[in-house]
Formats: sequence, C-alpha cells, structure tokens
Amino acid sequence: MEFKANRVDEANVEIKATISKELIEKNLDKVAAQAAKTMNVQGFRKGKVPVAVVKQRYADKLIEDAQGEAIRKVLNEGLKQLDVKNEDLIGEPTISKFEKKDNGSVELEISVACKPQINLGDYKSLVPKVKAIEVGIEKIDARLTEIASQSAPLEKITRKRAVKDGDFAVIDFEGFVDGVAFEGGKAEKYPLQIGSGSFIPGFEEQVIGMKYEEQKDITVQFPKDYQAKDLAGKDAVFKVTLHEIQERKVGELNDEFAKQMLPNEKDATIDTLREKIKEQMVATEKATYYREELKPQFLDTLVEKINFALPKTVVEQEINFALNGKIRSMSEAEINELKENPSKIEEIKEELKTDATNSVKATFIIDALAKAESIEVNDQEVTQLLYFEALQMGQNPQNVIKQYQEAGYLPAIKMSIIEEKVISKLFDEKLEK
Repeated sequence: MEFKANRVDEANVEIKATISKELIEKNLDKVAAQAAKTMNVQGFRKGKVPVAVVKQRYADKLIEDAQGEAIRKVLNEGLKQLDVKNEDLIGEPTISKFEKKDNGSVELEISVACKPQINLGDYKSLVPKVKAIEVGIEKIDARLTEIASQSAPLEKITRKRAVKDGDFAVIDFEGFVDGVAFEGGKAEKYPLQIGSGSFIPGFEEQVIGMKYEEQKDITVQFPKDYQAKDLAGKDAVFKVTLHEIQERKVGELNDEFAKQMLPNEKDATIDTLREKIKEQMVATEKATYYREELKPQFLDTLVEKINFALPKTVVEQEINFALNGKIRSMSEAEINELKENPSKIEEIKEELKTDATNSVKATFIIDALAKAESIEVNDQEVTQLLYFEALQMGQNPQNVIKQYQEAGYLPAIKMSIIEEKVISKLFDEKLEK
C-alpha cells in the first residue's frame, strides 16, 4: 500500500493512498473468515460454514467491509505519521476520491478536519465601549400603568356608547367565503380586544363604532400566507353582532396594589414595585442593546482581527446548510431552473461562501473565548431553555425537547447559549457605571 499524508495547515489534513488489490483480497479473506464463525447458513452447522460459501453468498457486503478496513488502515497510519490525535479531529473524515482501477487497486483521497489553533491575543481590547442603560421615570410609570391595566378586572359598560380602541367587544360572528360558511369561522360571546391584532387584518378596525346589539357585515381578505391554505388570499364576509362592551377598570396605584403584584416581597410599597419594574426594563433593554447593536459589530471585529486556518470540510458543510435553506425558500419555478442549469448551484454557493466562512470562524472564536473566560453550559441549561420556550409557545415541553434531540439541534442551541454568556460577560466588564 502506498500513501502520502500531508498537513495542509493546522486545520486540514489530506491523505492520498493507493490500496493494492492484494491488500483488499487479504482483508476479504479476513472478514469472510470472521463472518463464517457466526453465520447461519442452511445445510451447515453454525461456525462450520466454508469461507468459500460465505464469499459467494455475501460477496458485495464482504468486499465493502474489506475496503472499509483498508480505508481505516490508511487513515490511522496517515494520522499517526503526522502525530494527529483523535481529540484533535472534528467530525468524520471525508472521502473525496475513491476510484477503482483496472488492475483491482483503489486510489483514495481523504480530507480530515482538525481543531484550529487560535491565538486570541489581547481580545479584550477589541470589546467595544458599552454605554450605561438609563430608564427614565416616565417609561417606568408607563410600564406600571400597563401592568395595572393588564391585571385589572373587566367590567361591562352600562352606558350605550360605541366601541373604541382598547375595548373588549363581546361579539357573535360567523364567516363566509363565496356565501358558504367555513370551518372554524364561527363563535358566540367572543371577547375580542380591539387593537390586539389577534384577528384577520381589518376586522377589528371595522368593529370600532359598533353599538349594543348592532349587527354588521364585515368584509376582509385573508392574508396570502394564512395557515389554512383553502382560505389564504380569499375575500370573506363576517356577520357580526355586538352584545356588550367591556373595559378594564384600573384601580389606584398605591402600596396596596404593590403588595398584590409582589406577594412574596415583605412590606412592598409602590416604590418597591417601581424599582422591580426598572430592573426588568434595564435588563430587557440591555439584552436588546447587546444583541442587536454591539454583538454584530463585535463579531465582525473578531473575525477581521483574529486569523487562523479553518477546516475546509466544516466551511463546506456550512455553505451547503445555507444553500439548502435558500432552496427551501425558492419557488417551484426557481427550483426547476436550478435542475435545468446545475451550474447556477455553484454560483449560489460562491455567493454564500463569505458569510458561511465568517460564520464558521466566529463560532470557533466564541468557543475559544468561552475557554479563555471559563464559561461552560451543561445539558440541563439547554433543556431548561427549551422547556420554558415550549411553555411560552403553548407546546408540550417534552415533545419539543425530543424533536430537537432527534433533529440533532441540541449542540447548536448549546453553542448559542455559550455565545450569549461570553458576549454578556465581556460587555458587562466594559459597561459604564
């Protein structure tokens, strides 16, 4: 067997080999003999099946196993020659060439991805200045009023006024498309909050102005991306009857209200509640500021300033992932065009290459920063995140976690949590006091 191992750079190894016909036949004899010991073949006792019979019946599978053993030998010897350890590898090696020759030999090329060697340098000098988050009393009081309104009980309006924005209109409705009632389009005594945007666009606006026991036909058009495909983009008429109007009666914002909102807080006052609201608002605004403004800028700087070799196969996987996402968003006509002109796929991959490369590079940098900052994320943190997100979406947490596990998404979610922790820690250290 002839082979040559080459370390292209710290992150990439290439192994080229010619596997002789004799080696493959030797491996074939070996795997056939092993199989004969355990195989059940009618007419022979177990363990007494002749090797020739095994070869005859299972030739294709045995040849595949024999070639596989030869490939593993090439890989192991190549990595040993270059002193590459298993813990340095990323993913599975890629066989970029497997060509059978007329003389029975096989020409083989294997690409191996290795963990890149990253010198972060003085990375903290690259962290941008982080301004202090200020939340004014006006915003705090506005949020306090909003909380009070959301928790206030609904009361029926006895005076006969018309519906206005913010009211809860208690209505009966039934929807029709082309004069025919459709499934799921009917309800009685439904409390619709005007301005909530929970109904089809244009519906709530037409309820405004209705009075007690008034009946009205409301005409709307279902959005083109509506979840019920048989209704998407179609005009509909809803026959609506208004029974009553309800509104929230907000009580006085005092210490008693604060005690209701903070039952576990001893001697809570309205000022205590304001301080809690301020803390929440600062945390929310800080997270948004970090995520939307500072983080993209910081990652771009890291990618630009920190240079190292990237595993080619990992970059290629990222390009293909982006390509698949782009294809999924294409129309049927666009997909057919790609099938007719495959060269366009290579053009698209070239367009995606820079972003994919930067994404892979940023991921490796974040991983290195996490190690430098001693930041870790355990499996329980990943599960907790999915659990609470599932609850917020009204889904079964166990089912959601299982779906993510089966789809192989948990490592990516874990990496996203690590990224947020790294970013938050570095930015918090630069936060103006």
